[in-house]
Amino acid sequence: MQSLATEYLPILLFIAVAVGLGLVLILSAALLAVRNPDPEKVSAYECGFNAFDDARMKFDVRFYLVSILFIIFDLEVAFLFPWAVSFNGMSDTAFWSMMVFLGVLTVGFAYEWKKGALEWE
Repeated sequence: MQSLATEYLPILLFIAVAVGLGLVLILSAALLAVRNPDPEKVSAYECGFNAFDDARMKFDVRFYLVSILFIIFDLEVAFLFPWAVSFNGMSDTAFWSMMVFLGVLTVGFAYEWKKGALEWE
């Protein structure tokens, strides 16, 4: 029983410090925060329209299209970094599979550009 407690003591100490630090940071933010909201600060952002209007109103879908395109190309970079780091020990198959991946994304990007999906007018 003694060895079991000795083995788990660092984990329990780490959890206690993490929870304690989290509570201190949350409480300090709640106590020290300035509570003077500016109309610009509480206005609608990101989606481009007020969140409390009629649910059947027309809105611009281009924001969502641009955000999805950002996620796609962000994932491309997330796959490209580990590939580039391990480039020296890579086989020809790994190289050409990444070239196919980049080619597909480039064709998709060219298609979106041609269709005008990146134009914001």
